[in-house]
Amino acid sequence: MKLLMVNDAVLELHSMEREIPWQQYGIDEVFTAESAALAREILLAQKIDLLLCDIEMPGEDGISLIRWIREQKYDIECILLTCHSDFVYAKEAISLGCREYIVLPARYEDIGSTVQRVVGQRRELQRASELQEYGRNWVQQHQEELRDEQEKQSEQTLSPKETVEKCAAYIQEHLGDEDLNVQALGNVFYLNPIYLSRIFKREKGIAINQWITKQRMELAGRLLKDSNLTANLVAQHCGYANYPYFSTVFKSYYGCTPSQYAAGDVPEG
Repeated sequence: MKLLMVNDAVLELHSMEREIPWQQYGIDEVFTAESAALAREILLAQKIDLLLCDIEMPGEDGISLIRWIREQKYDIECILLTCHSDFVYAKEAISLGCREYIVLPARYEDIGSTVQRVVGQRRELQRASELQEYGRNWVQQHQEELRDEQEKQSEQTLSPKETVEKCAAYIQEHLGDEDLNVQALGNVFYLNPIYLSRIFKREKGIAINQWITKQRMELAGRLLKDSNLTANLVAQHCGYANYPYFSTVFKSYYGCTPSQYAAGDVPEG
């Protein structure tokens, strides 16, 4: 893992670089920048995994730098450092997908453990991504076989009920696909999405998108209860790249947040 530290307080920046045992916390290489401008140059030249950035810097501040990182769609985990416990900063940091928010002064051990925690989360996400990539590769390798099977099914002229059951089974197997929707299902089964929606609702009594959400939420509930996955990883497994949106849908379905559900704090009724 590569870490980039950005801080205009030069002595503090290089003291952290020297004195924190970064490898102990999962960091293999450390880069430093004394301004957002220098940080951009490093980000353009290096594949950085983790950013540890001061908010309050002359010229361009840390929030602006992270906003630029998100606009460039860099896959970088961000931790913000500040001397002020200001909720406005924290709120904006969360909106930009920052993993942590550290109020200074902080012990080097605490900074290191925070970095270690984020490194662990990133590795979990990478493992999940690798599993998804493996699944996608498997599907690609078997596309011809799947097409032949679908053509045979078409030749057999499936009844609406059989089509809906196959559609429901496909949904269950692909809940982790972010783009799972009526249009995608229509492409898989060579059916008009409007027709597929109509027969699905007639057979199941519920719209396809509502069915997908229901199956995803039930899967999320099982994973939160019966696995060691974090709520963020559960969201990924259930097809939600945007965790805040996942949390909103989850709370609407269960009446509590994912963390409350995992802890057994489920409202009665």
